[in-house]
Amino acid sequence: MHGLVIVDSNGEPLRDSIIWCDSRAVDIGNKAYEKLGEEKCMSRLLNSPGNFTASKLKWVKENEPDIYEKIYKYMLPGDYIAYKLTGEINTTRNGLSEGIIWDYKENKTADWLLDFYGIDCSLTPEIVDNFSNQGSTNINASEQTGLNVGVPITYRAGDQPNNALALNVFDDGEVAASGGTSGVIYSITNNINSKEPSRINHFAHVNYNDDSKSIGKLLCINGAGIQYRWLRNHSVGKSYEKMNEQASSISVGSDGISVIPFGNGAERMLNNKNIGTHICNINLNKHSHGHLYRSALEGIAFSFMYGMEILKNDNAAINVIRAGNDNLFRSEIFANTVSTLIGHEIEIYNTTGAFGAARASGVLNNDLNSFREKITKNDHVMTFLPLKNRSEYEDAYSRWKEDLQGILNNKK
Repeated sequence: MHGLVIVDSNGEPLRDSIIWCDSRAVDIGNKAYEKLGEEKCMSRLLNSPGNFTASKLKWVKENEPDIYEKIYKYMLPGDYIAYKLTGEINTTRNGLSEGIIWDYKENKTADWLLDFYGIDCSLTPEIVDNFSNQGSTNINASEQTGLNVGVPITYRAGDQPNNALALNVFDDGEVAASGGTSGVIYSITNNINSKEPSRINHFAHVNYNDDSKSIGKLLCINGAGIQYRWLRNHSVGKSYEKMNEQASSISVGSDGISVIPFGNGAERMLNNKNIGTHICNINLNKHSHGHLYRSALEGIAFSFMYGMEILKNDNAAINVIRAGNDNLFRSEIFANTVSTLIGHEIEIYNTTGAFGAARASGVLNNDLNSFREKITKNDHVMTFLPLKNRSEYEDAYSRWKEDLQGILNNKK
């Protein structure tokens, strides 16, 4: 996802991979967005070229021209893994979209972006369908991995599209959410209109094809579970279970405390501002550990709601949220807060991305019906329903947004 591997005509890597979080191509992507214009980039790429694969390839051309001249094909890291297993170099529309090399308007590779960067379009690998026989394990792969020769490679995807697949998220209005150290909201839409070049990214979903233009709208919340973990680490002898128990004794709104949980670096949904964590309105005569625990869970939930409002304002429908049975979504306070504010169910599934990918290897020709039925039948654990006292949650969320806005207004 988003990274770059380049190989020569013998299939040998020409340099170390430039991974997804390597920021060397940020300026290249920003300048391309400025020169190409918002209208063209957003109507055809649904993104700024940004610090993604195409921009990274341009960086190699500018800074390592001798290496660039030897390139036979470029790949995403996942494509390279498939190549090492099969000996065949190919990619997918989903993969190209994660490199911001897919033109949604023309439904083909964004050769015009490569032309703008001065990159030879013949360097793009052959495109195969996400769910198809993309090659089979060869002798070299068998010797290195222990897999039998001839095992077909029938599926590949980036982490968030794959997580959505594992959670049975494929259709317009379905949302996959995860709440680890950071949080992710991945919403499926059929709408290709967007005015968010930086706070939201758009990728072709795993079931994107000529007949179904399913697009994933990705919003990341950098500061999420890390906030609650920080509290646990600084609360002597406290487990998450004990913290949740104490938090549950506190009323909605935490008696006025607001936790602004953005202490994990710059937040893209705040336009890359780095405001840090803030604990607002503590009354030393009134508030306890339980208040801090509940306000932290509520603050993280409010940040998810804040992100979903950004998505909804950018043409995303949110009809149901699905999440794995781990991390923050094991907290009733957190899940109930999100469900009640958004006004829709949160379905919890006992699955992981690894299980989803393994199962997806049995799907061919985009026939997902039986795959989806099995997830619903076998993995569904429980559902959080919106609570009736919504006004209490709305009042608390409104106060939280006021505190956040005050901090943003004072941030230089």
